[in-house]
Amino acid sequence: MALTLQLNGETREFAAAETGLTVEGLLRALNLDPRKIAVERNLEIVPRSTYSDVQLAQNDRLEIVHFIGGGNAPETKPVVEDKPLVIAGKTYRSRLIIGTGKYKTYAENAAALEASGAEMVTVAVRRVNLTDPTQPKLVDFIDPKKFTYLPNTAGCFTAEDALRTLRLAREAGGWTLVKLEVLGDKKTLYPDMVETLRATEVLIKEGFQVMVYCSDDPLMAKRLEDMGAAAVMPLAAPIGSGLGIQNPVNIRIIIEEAKVPIIVDAGVGTASDAAIAMELGCSGVLMNTAIAEARNPVLMARAMKLAVEAGRDAYLAGRMPKKRYADPSSPLSGLI
Repeated sequence: MALTLQLNGETREFAAAETGLTVEGLLRALNLDPRKIAVERNLEIVPRSTYSDVQLAQNDRLEIVHFIGGGNAPETKPVVEDKPLVIAGKTYRSRLIIGTGKYKTYAENAAALEASGAEMVTVAVRRVNLTDPTQPKLVDFIDPKKFTYLPNTAGCFTAEDALRTLRLAREAGGWTLVKLEVLGDKKTLYPDMVETLRATEVLIKEGFQVMVYCSDDPLMAKRLEDMGAAAVMPLAAPIGSGLGIQNPVNIRIIIEEAKVPIIVDAGVGTASDAAIAMELGCSGVLMNTAIAEARNPVLMARAMKLAVEAGRDAYLAGRMPKKRYADPSSPLSGLI
């Protein structure tokens, strides 16, 4: 006579020997290792030590369970290639660029730079103090042979002023890789894109490799790329505001359309802001005030280094999709 059992919610029949079928015999028939499972019979746990003694009866209900990893595997996402950061033909390990303004001392700036792991620093071009030529100089603390100096046009409000500044920078240090920013007004420090485009065109014709600070307008960013910009640098928020990424949608669109590095510039306030920028797929992040005006600039510089690295890894890994409702980590199939 066949022995009918309810196994994990399904009806199964087994040929019973004259002596009957034990739990141990059932597990053997199912090719299950008793050491790796647990058995419940008619809502009562069967101790593993009694498997060979417990006789199964007609229509017994058994649950046989084991441990599994949680959740069903999602659909495979396309792999994002981890391309190195290359600007004007040079490869950089660090995707963080920091400034050299607002620090208490050049020594503090140098210590923050070391902690940040950055390989490129922005530098302003200013008049020499003729009354005291012995004053400390940036190059005495940050070696331009070890770090890439990126002369910028901070404080310039016309294309002519920006062009004049960068021509002087090239004369002073031979630098052709430069950061262009042409500001529109003193309150917002937003870029004047008409002047920015005009200056970019002239600089590229003169042999400069131009990294351009710009608005977060995808059309402007694409136009700069088409003109030959070495990198496009949309703002996250107004310069020095620390507000973080205000328009992630536009930044994402700029990244998706670009074939040159997209580096978020201005408005980063703390490490999470840098991580968000990198999670969007930015090639890098440039910041100054967020580090220089922190209570502990050196510690913040280290935090920014880790945030940029973590954000990049998260982007490459591919975040889980956002969902409107809960989704259990453990699958419901096989539930007792």
